[in-house]
Amino acid sequence: MIRLFKFATLCALLAACGGEQETKQTPKVQRNVVEDPRIAKHLFGAVPIATTGAPEVYGGFSNGCAAGLVELQETGPTWQAMRLSRNRNWGHPELIDLLKSLSRTAAAQEGWNGLYIGDMSQPRGGPMRTGHVSHQSGLDADIWMLPPKRLNLTRNERENLSSISTRRAAGAYTNSSFTKGHQEILKAAAKDPRVARIFVFPGAKVKMCNEATGDKSWLGKIRPWWGHHYHFHIRMKCPKGAQYCEDQAPPPVGDGCDDAQVWVDNILNPPPPDPNKTPTKRKELTMGNLPAQCSNVLVAR
Repeated sequence: MIRLFKFATLCALLAACGGEQETKQTPKVQRNVVEDPRIAKHLFGAVPIATTGAPEVYGGFSNGCAAGLVELQETGPTWQAMRLSRNRNWGHPELIDLLKSLSRTAAAQEGWNGLYIGDMSQPRGGPMRTGHVSHQSGLDADIWMLPPKRLNLTRNERENLSSISTRRAAGAYTNSSFTKGHQEILKAAAKDPRVARIFVFPGAKVKMCNEATGDKSWLGKIRPWWGHHYHFHIRMKCPKGAQYCEDQAPPPVGDGCDDAQVWVDNILNPPPPDPNKTPTKRKELTMGNLPAQCSNVLVAR
């Protein structure tokens, strides 16, 4: 469905955000479109469609944007995009291809018909109003842990269906819902040369380390991280030729199994809190914090 968007309004907002010099007469902001013109997440969250033209990534996964993103088809032969109201089923063409390929691998697993695919990126990437610090460059995707039984869910069902947790003991161990199918899908994703890393809860990484045989080098891409028991998170490398894209530093050399075990040990026996550590507040990005090209991406047709 084509949704109308007032680009003139957005251009005016960019002037107030530092994209252009602010004029004396600043137009009124439509509060139902943008809640705060100083914050980048409200600007990017208001754009319903991608730019036309070739794909280009600017910046990194937590400080960037992207042009030429492609919308993942809402339903395919081996996948369904979830939570469509969020309009976050957009990605670089390489990510779209990767997800389709991985969904075919998933469909070959016992008890799986494919994949339920959660948040990817907004139509032009950039910061999101809610939920994620990353997912800004069109190279991240969340895959639900729930094995699909049906691939004909209605839009309403996709808004209300929930994934399943696959952890126990706060993530130190997997529960009975974490199956061989999950492991094979994670392994296939890690072996794809386009993938930079995959985030999953620590107990899942340790279980895979304990059960893997032969060459375990692919396990190095699977990184333990908080949460990630209702879904796992795939992050791609910068695509070939993406000169403005900033890659995350590669994972440490090796399979990372010892590191994952440390995570588990700390869950089971938490270290004492550091009295000198002060909590850090999440920074709200303005347009001035993003790559300069993002102002043009935001207003491009």
